[in-house]
Amino acid sequence: MSDQPLSFPTLVDEAPDRWQWPAPPLDWSHTPAPGNDCAQPCRIETLTGKAVDGQMLGFDLACQTLTFGDGAARPAQSLSFSHIRRLTLTSPLQAVPRLGSARGERVPVAAQEREYSLHPGGVGEPLKGRTAGHIETPEGMYLFTPVDEEASLQRVFVPRSSYARYEFGPTAEESAAKLWTARPSELLDAIERQGRKPVLPIGQSLLALGMLTKHQLDRALAKLSDGVPLGESLVSSGLISKDDLQTALAHKMGYPLVDLTRFPIDAAAVSKLPRHLVASCRAVPLMLDNDRLIVAVDRPSRIAKLRDIESFARLTVVAVLAPKVQIKMSLESLLGSVWAHNVPERSGFFATTA
Repeated sequence: MSDQPLSFPTLVDEAPDRWQWPAPPLDWSHTPAPGNDCAQPCRIETLTGKAVDGQMLGFDLACQTLTFGDGAARPAQSLSFSHIRRLTLTSPLQAVPRLGSARGERVPVAAQEREYSLHPGGVGEPLKGRTAGHIETPEGMYLFTPVDEEASLQRVFVPRSSYARYEFGPTAEESAAKLWTARPSELLDAIERQGRKPVLPIGQSLLALGMLTKHQLDRALAKLSDGVPLGESLVSSGLISKDDLQTALAHKMGYPLVDLTRFPIDAAAVSKLPRHLVASCRAVPLMLDNDRLIVAVDRPSRIAKLRDIESFARLTVVAVLAPKVQIKMSLESLLGSVWAHNVPERSGFFATTA
């Protein structure tokens, strides 16, 4: 055996991952963003309100500096974040085209876009705009502005030194939800008025459902061709789906809207039905009213299936509307409570409830 001491290889720490601009915090497929070592077109707003177009050549979080070139003969400048009010990368992220289509998915602005106001610590007007999500970090606020008729997103950065507090308004969906029924007595009143309510324009129903923003509706109306129904035009343009249109048509005819996040679901109503029947109909039992069982569905095409519930429960079933995402969340919640004793396994519960 050799008397030479054992030697070990020098341990080398792996290089840290390169910093990347945060991705939009929403479910939206987009083309990959350029690396931060690439020059990117941008617009800088200075503290005096002046806007300068050029290129972002570097973004150094450690030094809190931005390397900026304005395209002129003079060399690039290193700007402290404290000298910048707002930075916008003017080449937006593009939606990934759908299979068999040249058009990608639109940014879901009705559910995501909201107004923002970032207020300075001293005097001065707040920075305002609209964003589909935001990410706050120690260096500042990252915002994502829908552009090109919601086909793409511009990335925006506001340094921490430019604001002391901020406010975000509600989305179109959240604003609409505040007007949806949330109390049993209100729901019964709405059901009684259903046959007497005036028929709404389809655009107003879509706004009431939170499926469109007012800006989207106005834009669609301005582009509407003679003889083309608004609903069909909105579906063909990708602003709403066919299922969305069917739900809006039901609301247009007077079906009440229920906010399941606030409505007190009656366990006695739920216990009238087995979970497999509720799952197959994707209907949430809400309450009992004498010989009536009030259930929520997400679109009127579900209503035909409710005859199975009516036959099983031996009650008259009355359908109202609720958003698809709320229907799923409510059923998942009920599965762990009222139906827990007769549910052998939870996996695959919604496998056939698309």
